Amino acid sequence: MKYSFTDFLGNVGVVLIIIDYLLLQLNRINSNSLSYSLLNAVGASLIIISLVFNFNLSAFVMEAIWVVISLFGLYRYFRPPATEA
Repeated sequence: MKYSFTDFLGNVGVVLIIIDYLLLQLNRINSNSLSYSLLNAVGASLIIISLVFNFNLSAFVMEAIWVVISLFGLYRYFRPPATEA
């Protein structure tokens, strides 16, 4: 098996997600923070890039859902605050 640049990107993505989760468990970041959603989105996206070249359907579905959930978190972070009537 040849270790390619896309394999490296996938591994970087895995490390980002693991570090993100570790920081959350250590109470170093909040799950509502920009960094939490951003690290998850970037990490999962890097894994998806590696999967394009070495496809695995189960892993692809998992990471695609991970990106969508992270993008929802980013949307919630950046949306304007609700106004009270």
